[in-house]
Amino acid sequence: MIDGAEGVRLALDHRGSGTRLVFTHGWANDRSVWSALSDDLTCDHRVTTWDLRGHGGSDVPEAGCYSRSHALADLGAVIADAERPAVLIGHSLGGYLSLAYAIDHPADVAGLVLIAAGPGFRKAEARKQWNASVRDSAARMDMAPGVEELSMHVDSTVIDRLTEITAPTLVLLGERDKRFAAAAGLFGRDLNVHDTVVVPDQGHMVHLKAADRCAAAIRSFVAGIS
Repeated sequence: MIDGAEGVRLALDHRGSGTRLVFTHGWANDRSVWSALSDDLTCDHRVTTWDLRGHGGSDVPEAGCYSRSHALADLGAVIADAERPAVLIGHSLGGYLSLAYAIDHPADVAGLVLIAAGPGFRKAEARKQWNASVRDSAARMDMAPGVEELSMHVDSTVIDRLTEITAPTLVLLGERDKRFAAAAGLFGRDLNVHDTVVVPDQGHMVHLKAADRCAAAIRSFVAGIS
């Protein structure tokens, strides 16, 4: 456990040695979703997995403590504990947070692996629709009040500043994950994408269902930028 923003305790694991990889899971998941990938990559990498606040073994603060700034401060604490710079690997919300972190702290980021992730929305109406779907999902889940705020979009900062990110990037997604296919095209245009890997017959949880394919792509990518 380490201290995140405002003293919130964050659960994390460090394993292995070599190039530092920091994995950030998606909303309503926890670090256990990385188990198969971690087991594969830890033989030749330093792998760090952690739980977002309100998830897994991390503290569950009160509502109002789940903003993007809280999450990014937490990620910064994790990266510091893992030692900088690191390759940031994020799924869904975790990919979005990795992008946001890379904008403000480029020296900390040796590379990015974006798994079924998006950069947010420019249009206010699109953000409104997304946030409504998050609230609906949270209402059906056994989650603490306020945790849904982590996955909500309040502005277009990340998508507007994508071209500022220079870190080498790998884009990973499942063939059936149509929601994030458009984002992959945008990343190819605006980021320093070294490769885009579309895994056949997989959906949004491609890193869990096809861990071997994802591990191979990540290992090849990291070897190419090391």
